[in-house]
Amino acid sequence: MDASLSVHSVVVVSAEQVSCPLGDESAILNLKNSKYYGVNPIGARIWTLLKEPRSVLQLRDTLLSEYDVDENLCERDLLILLEKMKSEGLIEVRGVMAG
Repeated sequence: MDASLSVHSVVVVSAEQVSCPLGDESAILNLKNSKYYGVNPIGARIWTLLKEPRSVLQLRDTLLSEYDVDENLCERDLLILLEKMKSEGLIEVRGVMAG
């Protein structure tokens, strides 16, 4: 399933990738296009959280509890990162959370 991304979207890592931690960061290989991606420590934390389906709001709330960041900035930057990951085929949108 591929849907548009919003704060209510449920997202999860794609089956078409492999990843490994590199210290505080992570390396991700897209198996479809053979591209490698690197993410910084915060991106690596998000990647770890994405191994289980979660809503964008759940991701945002976890980040807000772990990092000293403005809520609006966190949400905006998270959506930008997830949209980039989605466009690169690294994550899938599984629908929207019930609510």
